[in-house]
Amino acid sequence: MSRKLGKYELIKKLGAGASSSVYLARDPFARRDVAIKVASPEALSDPDKGSIYSRLFLNEASLVGKLNHPHIVQIYDAVVAETICYIVMEYVAGGTLEQYTSPGRLLPLNRIVELIFKCTRALDFAHRLGITHRDIKPANILLAGDNDIKIGDFGAAITGQNQLSQVGAIGSPAYMSPEQVLERPLDHRTDIYSLGVVLFQLLTGHLPFEAENQANLVYRIVHDEAPLPSSLRPDLPPAFDRIVARAMAKEREQRYQSWQELAQELTDTVRRGRLPSAGSDFPESERFDTLRALPFFTDFSDAELWEVLRFSQWRRIPPGTLMLHDGDSGDAFAFVAAGQFTVSKGGMPLDVLCRGDCFGEMAVLNRHASTRGADVVALTEADIVVIRGEALEKASDACRLHFYQGFVDVLVSRLNIANQRLAGT
Repeated sequence: MSRKLGKYELIKKLGAGASSSVYLARDPFARRDVAIKVASPEALSDPDKGSIYSRLFLNEASLVGKLNHPHIVQIYDAVVAETICYIVMEYVAGGTLEQYTSPGRLLPLNRIVELIFKCTRALDFAHRLGITHRDIKPANILLAGDNDIKIGDFGAAITGQNQLSQVGAIGSPAYMSPEQVLERPLDHRTDIYSLGVVLFQLLTGHLPFEAENQANLVYRIVHDEAPLPSSLRPDLPPAFDRIVARAMAKEREQRYQSWQELAQELTDTVRRGRLPSAGSDFPESERFDTLRALPFFTDFSDAELWEVLRFSQWRRIPPGTLMLHDGDSGDAFAFVAAGQFTVSKGGMPLDVLCRGDCFGEMAVLNRHASTRGADVVALTEADIVVIRGEALEKASDACRLHFYQGFVDVLVSRLNIANQRLAGT
């Protein structure tokens, strides 16, 4: 196929639903592939639901340029008119999580945790903007590579005071919270419930509630207790029963009250060794959580932290390892994530570095003198985050600015400590 929709060159149809079709297209000006969701003429002209479909497109169009997060599908452009409605979005080629929701196609547990963790970070970002998605399901979670996701389809979202999504005809009943199927006021905890359903399905290959018709399904969601995932998959670690049960609690007050609570429990499940090894000492959820806890990264946005994860290297260092040698050249610097290091010059001890401290940054700050000014040796087994100067140079402007601001704070702190020591002598 070869035709245009506005400035966009349509390449092929990717899929179709009851009210819209999605096309792969080319933006000739930005020189990138995009996905375009187009409302069907029949849906827009429907006497009963046409106005609802138009409002859904308008709702999603209002989010153009607002949801800038690495795990949310970017909305680039929108046209909402009486006879035509379409949304231009980031194209994500990996399909959706639906392909991993049947018993024979389940993902490894570590990968499930990583993907759900990233969902929590994306939905927390949206929540902080006053946005509740309200239609979280595997079909709206797109795969970008092996271990990345992007949440899409914010058409039914509550934005600020907008209660559009309270319309009963919108949403996917199997993933709805009790308050949602009862058409009661909603907040972010309805998304927590829905993500709990997604987690249940990814773990077991089944939905927690199924019924022969929608009325019976609604009854079960409101009145029946969801089964534990381990009742369908006995080999699951007990932590998953607890996480799913709390996320899917009938009463909102019994669920996780924040996305951070849920994210933390997922990270703890990995950190405490409750999962089989994924072949890495540093799962992404734990790396993100570690960086977020270090004072140096306090002012970094979630998007910038994910960027740091992409260009950093994480290493576990045995005791006695010489990390920097006085007089050597190099442009890499590192942060201590765990353990301790000694700093010395000419055999004289100068300092002990602990969790959160950085070393080697002077080679980046002073481009004309990239030689090391001291020896740095691991005092204990330690975990470090290594960043090369050339990688930092390629980072986004905002990310790089936060690094340099952090380095200034480090230098000021060291000067203050030096002055205190001089005053003490």
